[in-house]
Amino acid sequence: MTHKIQANASGTRSIEVSDLHLQTLRRYRLLDQLVGSDGIIDETVVDKLKMTVRSLLSGAFGSDKDLLDLCLDVIYNKHMKSIGLTNLLALYKEWEEKEEKEEEEKEEV
Repeated sequence: MTHKIQANASGTRSIEVSDLHLQTLRRYRLLDQLVGSDGIIDETVVDKLKMTVRSLLSGAFGSDKDLLDLCLDVIYNKHMKSIGLTNLLALYKEWEEKEEKEEEEKEEV
């Protein structure tokens, strides 16, 4: 499934995010502890995410196609700014809650 997140305030730019991208974010825990205690998402937070991913790619995970796709399609997308990251975090939280609910339902069966 593909989702679209708004990447700017006027809504003229968007970024497509697939479930595989969201799974990769979860696998590498890229959004955990990303935002500071003040809750502000600005360009510094976007840069922090990019540096974290760059570090992963330069290490042992450099050949992970899913991580590379996430970088090219979402994180290093030319439209990714603080608004896009805010919307990505919201989408991820919603997606993760849905995934957890589905896993719980499978366990009950």
